[in-house]
Amino acid sequence: MKKIITSLFLVLLLTVTAQAESKLQTILKNKELRVGTTGDWDPMSVKDPATNSYKGFDIDVMNELAKDMGVKVKFVPTDWKTIVSGITADRYDISTSVTKTDKRAEVAGFTETYYKYGTVPLVLKKNLKKFSTWDSLNNKDVTIATTLGTSQEEKAKEFFPKSKLKSVEAPARDFQEVLAGRADGNITSSTEANKLVITYPELAIVQDGEKNPAFLAMMVSKDDKEWNDYVSKWINDKKTSGFFTNLLAKYNLKSL
Repeated sequence: MKKIITSLFLVLLLTVTAQAESKLQTILKNKELRVGTTGDWDPMSVKDPATNSYKGFDIDVMNELAKDMGVKVKFVPTDWKTIVSGITADRYDISTSVTKTDKRAEVAGFTETYYKYGTVPLVLKKNLKKFSTWDSLNNKDVTIATTLGTSQEEKAKEFFPKSKLKSVEAPARDFQEVLAGRADGNITSSTEANKLVITYPELAIVQDGEKNPAFLAMMVSKDDKEWNDYVSKWINDKKTSGFFTNLLAKYNLKSL
């Protein structure tokens, strides 16, 4: 009987120990950092379909983190609809940057923030006179496109309560609906908007000011304080060293 009790105690102890092990220890032990990324947010994370490789601001950040940890990085494809569940299901150890929202924070942890941006509307350039303000897009005859799972999907309901909202699922993107004429506008980060109007000159930013200043951070497991603290300290150290300042300059970005 004592042997059975002892065995059960050891099993319980090993289970608790395994559950208590931080991602930090697992990453260092396995020599691999698993990073969830969508690859569709220029200039933060962009996937090259020809090579299946990634580039961008966040990709540089993750490569630097892995280098400083002495491990290799493995980028795990995800999309906006499942990027949060990828953390909770342990498909990856950390995500590239996402907007910090109350809804996401209910189930996932957020590291120290390292970028702040505003939100702007995009419309076809030829319609810029018709849609010159945020209010002009808040109309029952206007269709606003959103991408499922993004913070903009949530905010569109708040900004445009009178408009018709049309959600598309990745790999489709909201701005593509505007380009195709299936929507009158969409909203996105000022960071992405400034890149999109260069790539697609048919698009234009509604010059009516930015709204919803928001913070970018990496997502980690909500209950893993040790891993969160490690990454957050790393971010602060890199801010002090000038790493983020140099990276912003490399990608011609400005944090609010």
